[in-house]
Amino acid sequence: MKILDAEFIKGYIRMANDGWEQGWHERNGGNLTYRIKPEEVESVKENFTYDREWMAIGTSVPTLAGEYFITTGTGKYFRNIILDPESNIGIVEIDEKGENYRIVWGLINGSRPTSELPSHLMNHEVKKEVSGGKHRVIYHAHPANVIAMTFVLPLTDEAFTREIWEMVTECPVVFPEGIGVVPWMVCGGRDIAVETSRLMRKYNVAIWAHHGMFCSGEDFDITFGLMHTVEKAAEIFVKVRSMVPEKRQSITVRNFKDLAKDFGLDLPERFLK
Repeated sequence: MKILDAEFIKGYIRMANDGWEQGWHERNGGNLTYRIKPEEVESVKENFTYDREWMAIGTSVPTLAGEYFITTGTGKYFRNIILDPESNIGIVEIDEKGENYRIVWGLINGSRPTSELPSHLMNHEVKKEVSGGKHRVIYHAHPANVIAMTFVLPLTDEAFTREIWEMVTECPVVFPEGIGVVPWMVCGGRDIAVETSRLMRKYNVAIWAHHGMFCSGEDFDITFGLMHTVEKAAEIFVKVRSMVPEKRQSITVRNFKDLAKDFGLDLPERFLK
């Protein structure tokens, strides 16, 4: 099968383009990785080449040894992925120690994977462990309303989870575990990767202060939908704050507990205080 005919590649490209159309990927902002299923690898492996050199990941991810990932390219624009996939995305193989990668398809003309690859792989490793292998997508984008919230709220999991939950009734249903927040850190390095992966043990959403958001999910629809839900709630927050300094009414603690009972949710008590 030709790679661009594979359903998992089509799904990846669609998600990337949907993010561009939402306005979440200015210039070369954001990145997207997908841990490919073994049967999907087998269906397109005849298109792979193994003559490119191994490159250091910059971290160690031993439980991802031998896995294959689709990744966006560093300096590449999401708006161009749908037009020329082979130039803007690629498939990488992780070596047997989980310390190096090599490009086996795409990212032509000397391109490299996203500079956030260490963050993505460390998060993939954590989510593979805590989800029993179900989570396969890590998505980083720059949604404006979420970023705006990081300038006015305390940079705590409790503050962001509670405010976002209060904006849309469905939010605690979609992410009952809450939201994690990373204070401002230099992006692209090991420190922010470690902090994000620590939060990803508890959450499927991590917000980077003054930068953007990371989401994890089992497939493209779930992960995009999670990002979309949080950003829509953030947009409502921004509109409310622009109209009045304080909310006149909102979802109460009693309301949250009633919702949890009816939907069978386990909402952490620290977000209800």
